[in-house]
Parts: sequence; C-alpha cells; structure tokens
Amino acid sequence: QVQLVESGGGLVQAGGSLRLSCAASGRTFSRYAMGWFRQAPGKEREFVAGISWNGDTTDYADSVKGRFTISRDNAKATVYLQMSSLKPEDTAVYYCAQRRSIWHGRDRKDYDVWGQGTQVTVSS
Repeated sequence: QVQLVESGGGLVQAGGSLRLSCAASGRTFSRYAMGWFRQAPGKEREFVAGISWNGDTTDYADSVKGRFTISRDNAKATVYLQMSSLKPEDTAVYYCAQRRSIWHGRDRKDYDVWGQGTQVTVSS
C-alpha cells in the first residue's frame, strides 16, 4: 500500500519559516518525482513546487519562487518543503504528492498518490 504522510505544519507569524516533511512508503521512492500542492478555503488546489526523481531539477510556482525550497532524501524516502518569508496568503492545507514519472510537472492529474495534508496558517 502506497502512503504519503505529511508533517510540520502549524501556525506562524508573517515573515516566519516552517519546514514541511512528507514520508513515503509502499513503492520505490527514488523512481518517482514528487510535488507539493496547496489548497486555500474556497480555492482550487494549486501547484507549489516539484522535484525530479534524483533532486537535480526543481520547479516552483511564481508566488513562492525565492521563498520556498523543495528537496528530497531518497535514502529516507522523504521530501521536504522549506518555507521562508511566509505571508498570510500562504495559508492553506499543503499536500505532497507522487507523480507517475521521474520528472516533475505542474498538473495535479499526473500525480496518483496524495498525502492527507497538513495545515499551514500564517498570521499577519
């Protein structure tokens, strides 16, 4: 059974930082690209960041570029999202997902395994 479990969410003041983790199990982690998405109340789930199977290439939404960093540790089967300079508009439930490819992409339809999500709330 393939499973993704996120952790690290919480409440933080604007300008602060958080690090999200996503632990994977159930299939060979290094064979798949990973992504982070987020969903704010009343909005569609949107792409945040993606990383290739070996971590050599990454992609970011314009809204988080320069503030967020995605990384992975294949030995630990874990992907991370380091979030800095957080803004109230970053408030959302954050989901990690595993893509059916070694290469990252922005379309959530290409991701077949999802975590349960972790809440990030940024106060002004």
